[in-house]
Amino acid sequence: MPVSAEHIRTLNKYEKAILLALERGMKKYAWVPLEQLKTLTKLSESEINYRLSRLIAWGMVRFNPVPYDGYSLVFGGYDTLALATLTHKGTISAIGSQIGEGKESVVHEALGLGPVAIKFHRVGGRSFSSARLNRDYMPEEGHCPWLMASRKSAEREFEALMTLHPMVSVPLPIAQNRHAVVMALINGPNLNRCRLEAPQEILEEILENVHNAYKAGVIHADLSEYNILIEDGRVVLIDWPQWIPTTHVNAGSIVGRDIDNILAFFQRKYQLEYNREEAVQWVIG
Repeated sequence: MPVSAEHIRTLNKYEKAILLALERGMKKYAWVPLEQLKTLTKLSESEINYRLSRLIAWGMVRFNPVPYDGYSLVFGGYDTLALATLTHKGTISAIGSQIGEGKESVVHEALGLGPVAIKFHRVGGRSFSSARLNRDYMPEEGHCPWLMASRKSAEREFEALMTLHPMVSVPLPIAQNRHAVVMALINGPNLNRCRLEAPQEILEEILENVHNAYKAGVIHADLSEYNILIEDGRVVLIDWPQWIPTTHVNAGSIVGRDIDNILAFFQRKYQLEYNREEAVQWVIG
């Protein structure tokens, strides 16, 4: 991850206090003024300046001199706060290497009671206004939309996993803090990287899981071969932050799009023809 695990381990109470103050201050400011940080942390200006210089060097904080000296968290700092909380709660004890990257997330392996995965949501890396077009849940633009949107994205994914597991084959949800979701580690490749021996069986297993999710009131809303894993011959559906309820006004067209994406993949890679209407009725019936 961009922030060194060693820097996270050696973070002292003053540096953590500054990160927490920035998180709080960014609800009101895009760039938190130095005077506001002094008020929130009750640290001297010399102590704050020294600690800020370390946090900036470690990739946790940014500085902006215009129109005043202001500071803001970056994802490295937000990652640090989430990891510090998860470590304090005993959810994780070590963080490992990056094992995956999506359009708006990165995934690392970690150690909890056993091997786990930590997914850090990264909403806002692209244009925030364009990201909002695809998400009903996105907050209105404010002082720090990426922070709020990334946290909300993680909360929604954790909510979906808690709702669906174990009736749907999804990763076991363990914990969520800020923009981070801790879940069971899935050891398997993406569907698009596999060469299946029995593609129709896998297709029907996917449709059965989409059906079970629908029965639970949940539609994935972004399903494709890129967010289905194959572990020991079974499918695991991942990446749920964009889910919608089956009561959504566009539920029918959105679940139909999910099904179309999957059918198109199997037709393209395996020349497997499957009746669309039968697939839709299977899912919603």
